[in-house]
Amino acid sequence: MTPSELRDSAAPPPQAGGPLTALWHLAKGDWHKAHETVQADNGRAAAWVHAHLHRVEGDEGNAGYWYARAGKPHEKGPLGEEWELIAEALLTEGGL
Repeated sequence: MTPSELRDSAAPPPQAGGPLTALWHLAKGDWHKAHETVQADNGRAAAWVHAHLHRVEGDEGNAGYWYARAGKPHEKGPLGEEWELIAEALLTEGGL
């Protein structure tokens, strides 16, 4: 599955974990469900998605905390490009 296929799918893939499912919810416009999904996961991939969600929200300070938890640099580029980057990593490399 590609990031575009994930975004366009009617449901997240059955084998998707919390971080990928959260990205799917975000792509469908449900920030709150995406946030709820990653809050239930303590892994680094979830922290990366959590950071992205706080960037979407406009809370750069909170995003910085979650980037640090994920071991990732604080992204500053376009949100759509970051979503694609995270989705690609989660789909192909397991996230980290």
